[in-house]
Amino acid sequence: MNLNKIIIFCDGASKGNPGRGGWGAVIVSSDTVVELGGSQINTTNNRMELQAAISALQIIKEKNSDVSIYTDSKYVVNGITEWVYSWEKRNWVTAKKEAVLNKDLWEDLLDLVRSRGEIKWKLLSGHIGIVGNERVDKIASLFAEGKFPDLWRGTLKDYKIDILDIKHDEHKKSLKKLSKKKNNFKAYSYVSLVKGIVKTHKTWEVCEKRVKGVSGAKFKKVASLEEEKGLVSLWKK
Repeated sequence: MNLNKIIIFCDGASKGNPGRGGWGAVIVSSDTVVELGGSQINTTNNRMELQAAISALQIIKEKNSDVSIYTDSKYVVNGITEWVYSWEKRNWVTAKKEAVLNKDLWEDLLDLVRSRGEIKWKLLSGHIGIVGNERVDKIASLFAEGKFPDLWRGTLKDYKIDILDIKHDEHKKSLKKLSKKKNNFKAYSYVSLVKGIVKTHKTWEVCEKRVKGVSGAKFKKVASLEEEKGLVSLWKK
């Protein structure tokens, strides 16, 4: 591996949105691997995705290194490569004249990027077997569950994960595509379960408002009246 090349995998997770969250990162530099992670009590998935990238960049000392960051967060990649510069010019207001969410973290990330120079941002498809992505997802999820995973710090040759292998699992990728295809249908309604009470909604906006940020809430998009009745009956049991 090029001595000046640094590879970072990062991910975030939250149990509830907002809810307890966690983040994870793996940094590969020369022949060294460092795992990082942490948690917050009341946060969001997007904040944890940002925190993972920020925390990883904060510990890199080599200013002239070639840095590549792999993440499955479109929010982070699109934000730091496109949106953030327009937000900054508009004094942190969106095109819709709304305050930019997570401004504090975007400012921190932008400062780090500017201090380092060019960073290559690599958008991954999550949960398709890319080992680095799977590892940071595991770290983030464990922290979000209130657990404290063992974090590795040592040589690359002793690291049990083939972190530099970014090939994906074709079977997992196919299953993910199939799942998306199955959910790509016109909704008859949306069904939600919050604190033991089941309700149906004609629009996603109403359903989302009911379940967002509620721990243990469930929801599902259904294609017909028959499917709606079946799900309501199942969730009422």
